[in-house]
Amino acid sequence: MTIGLLIIAHDKIGTAIKNTAISLVGSCPLPIESLELCGDCDTEESLETAQNLVNTLNQGDGVLILTDLFGSTPYNITAKLSSNENVIIISGLNLPMLIRALNYPSLPLSEIAEKVLDGGRNGILICN
Repeated sequence: MTIGLLIIAHDKIGTAIKNTAISLVGSCPLPIESLELCGDCDTEESLETAQNLVNTLNQGDGVLILTDLFGSTPYNITAKLSSNENVIIISGLNLPMLIRALNYPSLPLSEIAEKVLDGGRNGILICN
């Protein structure tokens, strides 16, 4: 078994990062979905869709949910999923985070969450 990966983000950000990461890694070793939310989305409908995606992605080892902006609509919908067993949520989605997840597909949920968090932090640099 393996974990599932769900991206919940504004507009097409999640899909763009997902497609870019898969292209850079060369494959997609994890079940992954993205949910695109707009500013005026129906939050109850979006929550139901997100819950269905979590249920589909969870093959027994849990789901890692990545969201783009803490406190925003995607995050607020994601936070309502936190009571689910075997769900870990990380906010601040960036490309290094997702690439890290795809590079460590066999790790348990808690360990891959730490790798993803480290990848996000280590991918932010001042380059001058």
